[in-house]
Amino acid sequence: MWKIFVGFVIFAALALFVIMKGGDKLDMGGEKHGEEAIHAPANSPAQTPIAPASSAK
Repeated sequence: MWKIFVGFVIFAALALFVIMKGGDKLDMGGEKHGEEAIHAPANSPAQTPIAPASSAK
């Protein structure tokens, strides 16, 4: 039983640390829809096409 309590205390301390480090940039609002949704810019690495590999001659 005491192990569960210690695990909870460690998890709570880690969660508080992450929240304190995030500051006002941390958004706990969940999934966003509509105009308030933030979309990645068009030139993000996830959407950049990969150049085809050159064929060896």
